[in-house]
Amino acid sequence: MTANARTVRLTIPAKAEYITLCRLALAGISRYRPVPDETLHDLKLALTEACTNSIRHAYDDVEGHVEVLYEIGSETLAIEVTDAGEGFTAREQAEPEHMSESGLGLAIIDSLSDELVIEQLEGKGSRLRFVKRLDGDS
Repeated sequence: MTANARTVRLTIPAKAEYITLCRLALAGISRYRPVPDETLHDLKLALTEACTNSIRHAYDDVEGHVEVLYEIGSETLAIEVTDAGEGFTAREQAEPEHMSESGLGLAIIDSLSDELVIEQLEGKGSRLRFVKRLDGDS
């Protein structure tokens, strides 16, 4: 977490209909530090892709949840999407055809953000974190 950042944590059921709630939360949070409309639209798309990956691939048709952490500071807005599912490594080995589908989503997130980190969590799950610099020229 960066100095002077404000954070909001949202936990949703791993169901597609809750992604809209994540996008609405992002829109509200972006009012804390004004974000250009184009940047906000890009971040909403990246967030949608990140949540969709967790919802579609983490739980293999069993109940689960996705946690979204929003961190807004004076210069950056970071978003983390975490699930407790199989994780990217297990999915990649078991279902390479699905990784190529979600790989497009990851490419979209990467192109819309300034930093992207994907990690397998110890035990079970994945965390995807992307950061956008808010320098006024976004």
